Amino acid sequence: MPEGASAPAAPAVIGASEFDRDTAVTRRAPGVYDIDLSAGWTIISAVNGGYLLAVLGRALADALPHPDPFTITAHYLTASHPGPAVVRTETVRTGRTLSTGQASLYQYDDHGNEVERIRVLASYGDLADLPDDVRTTATPPAVPPLEQCFGPEDGPAPVEGSSAIADRLMLKLDPSTLGWALGAPSGKGEMRAWFGLADGRDADPLSLLLAVDALPPTAFEIGLKGWVPTVELTVHVRHRPAPGPLRVAITTRNLAGGFLEEDAEVWDTEDRLVAQSRQLARVRLG
Repeated sequence: MPEGASAPAAPAVIGASEFDRDTAVTRRAPGVYDIDLSAGWTIISAVNGGYLLAVLGRALADALPHPDPFTITAHYLTASHPGPAVVRTETVRTGRTLSTGQASLYQYDDHGNEVERIRVLASYGDLADLPDDVRTTATPPAVPPLEQCFGPEDGPAPVEGSSAIADRLMLKLDPSTLGWALGAPSGKGEMRAWFGLADGRDADPLSLLLAVDALPPTAFEIGLKGWVPTVELTVHVRHRPAPGPLRVAITTRNLAGGFLEEDAEVWDTEDRLVAQSRQLARVRLG
């Protein structure tokens, strides 16, 4: 190593990364948690929906007797902004293999009144207890090697002011889904990418909740521009991911009435489908 050169930083580990610190909640009372939403996970001025889902997912993991989200559905009621928030959880049912709970995140208006931002209903279990039997027709997405893909640092931000979250991600997009960035969208509602966290932290079930909502919207490749806010998002976590970057593929088959769906699959380095999601999002036409 040349004199004066510093060794590369070691990858962050699960439990001691920026993502873990920024999604950490502090228990104030049973079922009540405080958090300061970080500005580092924003798109324009709004906090990313996948990051918010991970925050509520972490609170529910503390409140419920099982550790891992199996299915979690969120309704986004109002836009969240960086700053103080409170999460209130409620246990709906507990069983031997699954427990179900709900949670809401609140912030405060200019008069100090609580405003509900997001409400979720989730079932938790233990992924380590699941059988290994897999029978599927699903196949991993054909994403080019990571070095042949492109990240936010290779071009302008798709939405002005959207770089905050990009700085915290390792995101490399498949060139065949990048026509929108060149002013020539394909018209296909497809987005594919390699995904990870910028500090090298490996994926876990909570970061999968971020991964399904971290790529540019498929609406860009359909030929639309601007913010595409999530109305509802459901995530199914299928397996604890192996170390290494994830492959994420998102497709949209139908845009009607100003709303579109985005179906996501997340695959790990062992070619396992580790998460699936569907969200309904609103687009601005014209």
